[in-house]
Amino acid sequence: MMRPALEISRTAFLANVRAVTARIEPSELMLVMKDDAYGHGLAWSAAAAADAGVKWFGAYDVRTGLALRDALGPRGRIFAWATSEDDEIAEALGQDIDLGVGTVEYLERIRAVAARSARSARVHLKIDTGLHRNGVRPEAWPDAVARARSGEAEGTLRLAGVWSHIAEASDAEDDAAQACFREAVRQVEETGAAPEVLHFTASAASWWRPELRESLSRVGAFCYGIRSADGPGLDGIRPIATLTASVLDVAADAVSIGIGALDGYPSTLVGAAVGTAAGPVAVRAIGPDTVTVDAWPGAARGDRVRLFGPGEQGEPSATDLAERVDTVGEEILTRLSPLVRRVVT
Repeated sequence: MMRPALEISRTAFLANVRAVTARIEPSELMLVMKDDAYGHGLAWSAAAAADAGVKWFGAYDVRTGLALRDALGPRGRIFAWATSEDDEIAEALGQDIDLGVGTVEYLERIRAVAARSARSARVHLKIDTGLHRNGVRPEAWPDAVARARSGEAEGTLRLAGVWSHIAEASDAEDDAAQACFREAVRQVEETGAAPEVLHFTASAASWWRPELRESLSRVGAFCYGIRSADGPGLDGIRPIATLTASVLDVAADAVSIGIGALDGYPSTLVGAAVGTAAGPVAVRAIGPDTVTVDAWPGAARGDRVRLFGPGEQGEPSATDLAERVDTVGEEILTRLSPLVRRVVT
């Protein structure tokens, strides 16, 4: 009996990338690849996106950035924004990876590593516009900018970008965050050359708030067809992954499916639907290794059932499932066990 599989469509992925690119123009897409491309597989998706013309890739941490460089070769600009240890900084500089910087302490460590390695680091300085997820506070911003410019003068740094995360809590709060961001950019431009790139918005704000977009837009989940939890559908975007499993046993009123909580399918999803050739049926019970669902006409051992996907057989999306258990769609995907085969077609 075949193991569960996450069946991934390269065609759907590239269609989503095109839809996002068209939606955010003239802002340029930075394709975010964290958590192994949200559980879809980093190497193939990065290479496919680069072939399709994507030039910027968001890595989150340096380790992911290095994996991206292996996948992309010399192509593409890679941006890693998690604060890293000195040995990781040195590896990033050696592999031409841009670094996001949210503290003066990290900025100074990058300067020191760059000086020791006789390399110049490209940094994107982060202003805290209110989310408080790392970032230099506005009152400390002039000092941080001055230190970055000092690094430029000594040849250890290039201030390549200014960026931020926003809360996406309300339009009013995001408007206030934008005013803070623009003031930070103004102060940078007063002290020297304008940054090469500015990036302020992630997936939702990039899609819905065009007035907030800067020269780059960081979009991850939408490119993989994962909509925001409790958010509306997205024109031209569809899930690229379908989780399938085989029917193990058929009884008069119930069917046993070969996937369970140990594979990463949440045990709290009793009552959710799965997709079958006869349409959706309800989940009755979730054990370590199996899921029990209502029977349907014609069910037979070996049939493949859809646990989530684009909805072609009535199955929910990953985000539909996430909303049932108060989380986000990417968690449903990234929690799947490595024992679930990834099949890219």
